[in-house]
Amino acid sequence: MVSVLVTGGAGFIGSHVVDLLVEQGYDVAVIDDLSHGFRQYVNPRASFHKVDICERKALDDVFKKEKPDYVIHQAAHIDVRKSLLDPGRDAQINIVGSVNLLECCQRHNIKKFVFASTGGAIYGEPKNLPAKEATPEMPMSPYGVSKLAFEKYLNMYNRLYGLDYVSLRYANVYGPRQDPLGEAGVIAIFTRQLLEGGKPQINGDGKQTRDFVYVGDVAKANLKALKNKTEHKIFNIGTGAQTSVNEIYSILSKKTGSETKANHVNEIQGEVRNISLDYALARKELGWKPQTKLESGLEQTMKWFQGKNTPK
Repeated sequence: MVSVLVTGGAGFIGSHVVDLLVEQGYDVAVIDDLSHGFRQYVNPRASFHKVDICERKALDDVFKKEKPDYVIHQAAHIDVRKSLLDPGRDAQINIVGSVNLLECCQRHNIKKFVFASTGGAIYGEPKNLPAKEATPEMPMSPYGVSKLAFEKYLNMYNRLYGLDYVSLRYANVYGPRQDPLGEAGVIAIFTRQLLEGGKPQINGDGKQTRDFVYVGDVAKANLKALKNKTEHKIFNIGTGAQTSVNEIYSILSKKTGSETKANHVNEIQGEVRNISLDYALARKELGWKPQTKLESGLEQTMKWFQGKNTPK
């Protein structure tokens, strides 16, 4: 049985990736420090190790025990705002911790490394949208810089040691299990607040746009990146469409039956104004495309929150 180690496998995206891998017959091991993930999200058929990727010896011990063939790296510090407040902490996790993982991969002869990168933060404010993989990289936050820096490490390890890798530059991922308590994910935040009768806040005028891609589709992109032989190493994973924050709020308000008006506050420094990602290369090389329409994805997300499945 082919073995895959998934970091961040107790988190929002990582847990969906683990579920899909288990369903496809892979032997899956999960690493997560549970700082933002939840133990109950980990598939019961996967082995679990509570380990921080910044702890080098503990990380190496997992590799020795599990002997994985592949690694899918989802663990990260993902909050743009917190990265601006504490860029050192962001770099410690997203660069130093991730390099610890690469060192383990080199020592233990990993066949392929799939990395959860970001298209929403790496490109900054592109002149032309949707952004392509060749779009100049101009991150506006330490978070975006740390993700781009680690892509450079991946390229170096490939050239020096032959480690095969794929970097998936995600758009704004949403769906069931997303943290609604403010770390990231405007859809999860709005949904929970509207269902609980709260008064959501929108940063700025709400006309800023994002490319929202459903978590189930993102999990499938990881599976295809793992399985397919790829000539190119970096792929955008998005829909190519722009949707404003105001539009998202309007749709969710109607679906929840809420008439609450959002409270507009100041814009956040370091957050991009408009972004969407061209996924043509992923369609060509990986055979991947987004399959979940926004309305359907929002419906599934809302039903999950209504089911009171959120951890306490």
